Amino acid sequence: MGRFLSIDSWTGDFLAERGLVTPQQLNEASELAVRWGANLADVMLTKNWIAEDEYYTALAERFSVELVDLQRDPLDRDLLEEADVATYMRELAVPWRAENGATTIVTARPGPELILYARRKWGEGVKIRIAPKKDIQRAVQEVFSERYLDAAVFDLANYDPVMSAQTVFTPVQLVVAWALITATAIGLAVEPIATLIVINLVMTVFYLGNFLFKSVLIWYGGKNQHASERRLDTAVSLLRNEDLPIYTVLVPMFREPDVLPILANALRELDYPTSRLDIKIVLEEGDQLTIDAATALGLEDIFEIILVPPSQPQTKPKACNYALQFARGEYLVIYDAEDKPEPDQLKKVVVTFDRAPDNVACVQCRLNYFNRDENWLTRLFTLDYSLWFDLMLPGLEKLKVPIPLGGTSNHFKMDVLRELRAWDPFNVTEDADLGIRLTQKGYEVRLAASTTYEEANVSQSNWIRQRSRWIKGYMQTFLVHTRRPIHLMKTIGPLGVLGFIFFIGGTMLSGLLNPLFWLIFIFWLLTESGVFDPLFPPVLLYLSLFNLLAGNGLFMFIMMLAPFRRNWLSLAPYSLTVFWYWVLMSVAAWKGAWQLITKPFYWEKTEHGLSKHTASEVSKAQAGQLAG
Repeated sequence: MGRFLSIDSWTGDFLAERGLVTPQQLNEASELAVRWGANLADVMLTKNWIAEDEYYTALAERFSVELVDLQRDPLDRDLLEEADVATYMRELAVPWRAENGATTIVTARPGPELILYARRKWGEGVKIRIAPKKDIQRAVQEVFSERYLDAAVFDLANYDPVMSAQTVFTPVQLVVAWALITATAIGLAVEPIATLIVINLVMTVFYLGNFLFKSVLIWYGGKNQHASERRLDTAVSLLRNEDLPIYTVLVPMFREPDVLPILANALRELDYPTSRLDIKIVLEEGDQLTIDAATALGLEDIFEIILVPPSQPQTKPKACNYALQFARGEYLVIYDAEDKPEPDQLKKVVVTFDRAPDNVACVQCRLNYFNRDENWLTRLFTLDYSLWFDLMLPGLEKLKVPIPLGGTSNHFKMDVLRELRAWDPFNVTEDADLGIRLTQKGYEVRLAASTTYEEANVSQSNWIRQRSRWIKGYMQTFLVHTRRPIHLMKTIGPLGVLGFIFFIGGTMLSGLLNPLFWLIFIFWLLTESGVFDPLFPPVLLYLSLFNLLAGNGLFMFIMMLAPFRRNWLSLAPYSLTVFWYWVLMSVAAWKGAWQLITKPFYWEKTEHGLSKHTASEVSKAQAGQLAG
């Protein structure tokens, strides 16, 4: 055992003597090892300067121990403990055999620290063998796949069933819905005009409240952001790499082989020590196209592929729940396949967490689009996101109203995420739900001034598929968190409930109701008929006209101002065409409502890689990989 030394004490010279790396690569690797806080072997494997099989063969030969093929000689499942999985992944050391009272382990990192750890864990007589890092990771996944798959699907439903969307409508909700429908039907039969006036009044007041609330959010959200952003940049510049925590990056992908090079290149450019990155590409076992693309890409040592076994529901949150079991970071972030986060994003989040109270469990970064000028839809989508992430969410943060998280660039404290049983696999807008659930459990969400750029949908049909899933998820979230209205009031407060109703409920309900009011207005405009006059007594008429003209006009104006913060002035005139965007949103809302009844857990896939920018982005990514 004493012959095992620190890997860095021999790696460089030994590999250079064998001709496996060049002196120039050795010098550059030494500099990068200092900068990244990594050892030479990790640097050279990460940069693909040495083939993995050649490195581990040399490692076994250098220490005169056996190189184990874990596919031919798999792990003894009885020796592995579920509670130690995170440690196995962190230390890259796993028990392999037990004979005559002595345990033999396989490791990808022999050295003094490993020896001390192994002796503490498995006793003085522990024996060591070598196996490649990716083989160890894959073998551990296979041992626990069945148990972790069950947990990924049912942990939240078993632990906190009232917070799970597995039950779409509770009996109480069905009874309340039946009672409202019955009361409305009776009212229409007995006093039709009075009943319709009451319904109209409720909807008009709701529209007015929604309009006023979002106006307040935008007012607060636009204040004093620049000063805090400058302070954040200063704090990031003072960070030391050696003090940074391990950061897990989860990237769930499904049928997206074309955008994989873009993603890999964006993650390579993160300004974070490689030795402290735990990047997991999460793929479905049956998605052979993306698996083959990932294999052919020759991803570096910092990337680990997690294969999710098939089961229902087949959703992004289920895949993330499964991969979470193998994560080893203190913090965790979700990125989508086409994401391009700003390089310093992880450091900004670390600073944000360090400055925040202990009950801050999540940091949401901003989202926007890199192909914003491609067509009319990408411009309107960019205006929508600029308004949402640059103005409305900061307003929610300042007013301490629960923040419905976006679908990506959510950064979590790992221990809190596991405590809450992570994401709801039955909710198709899982992050919005988790943001509300965090607040109900006493935690807070903060925002960080860092942007992740995505590919905006260029196809209206594809956009409707995506938005209908989002709105269906908002409906699921609304149903889940209104099951206990008194509990909701106690946990998030009156202002939080108001924000939840208008932000979650308003988003879905306005999409459903807008067509009705548009049709009434268009009918009146074309015919000047007085058929609707009894339904609009003077006060109600004025309120309705105010909502129609002032409300919609103000939102057009606000959308015109939204891109000014990013100096994207060319987008401003397109806010005048937002009406058709709202029409598409109503189509998506009605589609989402229908699917809530017929296919509540169906994850309607959004196709990525349709943008004309994708080919050039892939070429840039591949060129960057070759240059590296």
